[in-house]
Amino acid sequence: MTFIVWFAMLGAVLLLLALSSSYLRWMPVTSSVVCLGLGIGLGPSGLGLLQLDVAKSSGWMEHLTEVAVLFSLFFSGLKLRLPLRDRRWWLAFCLAGPVMLICIGGVSLVLHYGLNLGWGLAVLIGAILAPTDPVLATLVQVVDARDDDPVRFSLSGEAGLNDGIAFPFVILGLLLQQDTGQAWLSDWLIKDVLWAVLAGLLCGYWMGRGLGKLTLYLRLRNDDSTVSPNDYLALALIAMAYVIAESVQGYGFLAVFAAGLGLRQAEVQTSTNPHEPAAEHLVQPVVGHQHVAPELAVKGDVEHLDDSQIAAGIMLGDMLAFGSLVERSMEVFLVTLLGVVLLEHWDWRALIVAGALFFVIRPLSIALIPSRGMLNSLQRGLMGWFGIRGIGSFYYLFYALNHGLLPAFAVESTQLVLSVVGLSILLHGLSVQPLLARYEAWKHRAT
Repeated sequence: MTFIVWFAMLGAVLLLLALSSSYLRWMPVTSSVVCLGLGIGLGPSGLGLLQLDVAKSSGWMEHLTEVAVLFSLFFSGLKLRLPLRDRRWWLAFCLAGPVMLICIGGVSLVLHYGLNLGWGLAVLIGAILAPTDPVLATLVQVVDARDDDPVRFSLSGEAGLNDGIAFPFVILGLLLQQDTGQAWLSDWLIKDVLWAVLAGLLCGYWMGRGLGKLTLYLRLRNDDSTVSPNDYLALALIAMAYVIAESVQGYGFLAVFAAGLGLRQAEVQTSTNPHEPAAEHLVQPVVGHQHVAPELAVKGDVEHLDDSQIAAGIMLGDMLAFGSLVERSMEVFLVTLLGVVLLEHWDWRALIVAGALFFVIRPLSIALIPSRGMLNSLQRGLMGWFGIRGIGSFYYLFYALNHGLLPAFAVESTQLVLSVVGLSILLHGLSVQPLLARYEAWKHRAT
């Protein structure tokens, strides 16, 4: 009966979003806000149709949120086409590095001195809440590979990088709250920070780039550029990058993001002109192109493209379409789950934490980073506000619950994290579309 109810809930939510999409486009709310409200209405505080015990569900919720983040990270990397030497990457590295560290430190100070939490628990919750979310932040990230707006590109790079870079600080918080002395500190710094970050990035990037080049070579050699199942390739690359990185004690999140980035760089190499549009925008595969003759599989003017560009365009177009479907489905399901449990786990102290993080700590950290002339005050303000928390924080919470978080701290951590994420979905969900519309209007006037 429980499975039937949950399955009916998922179908009802998806149907409602499908039927109301034309109305939601013109309303200043995101689909995440709608799903959060539906979850609250269906949960124990509303109609009582759905119930979820967070403590008992932490095992499968950890894996479900992990899968959601992995998919989002891979396809985020796949959209970033600018070469790594482009100076706009500087902003992404600053957001994922110094800005995230300032957010971890700032939230930890608020929790320790403002809410009287121990340093271990304060650092743990700070690390859980510090990274921006790659799943829920899709509206403020790059639309596609042609989008090189500095705000969107920086936020996309940040979301891809910081979900992995936050991991060592989650581990640090777990070690501190166990209060086992300082003998582990050097091992944590070398193994969990330096090695795991570098190993994850290098494994994923070269695997994505190498398999991308090999795949295009084999498809051209065997004349099957339009018939191969590209979603299989995406799933295989996500799984292999994650497993290989974890097997050498690197961070799988970083590896999967870097794999998508490396695969995109393999596509860039197929282009005769690095400044022309991405391959997936040069070709238009027909529906069911896997089952028709190659000359009928693509529509549009492709006479000036070589076979490698056509193969790359079809491959990436299929992957991105598949990724968009998975991301939206995961977002709907997980945000609705949050709504089901939010009021039961509401902690009013989250207002203090969220207020400090959203209105003081992150905006101040953005104001401090050197932009090398790439950002004006408006763009800094948008980047300071668009630090959306979501599914990545869920994963780290459930990881902590299953990997050493002391039972005495479990309830408090769960309540604070869920409440702050709920506030982020509400505040950012109500403001992101109006702010982006004003930003696009400003760019139009400026040009």
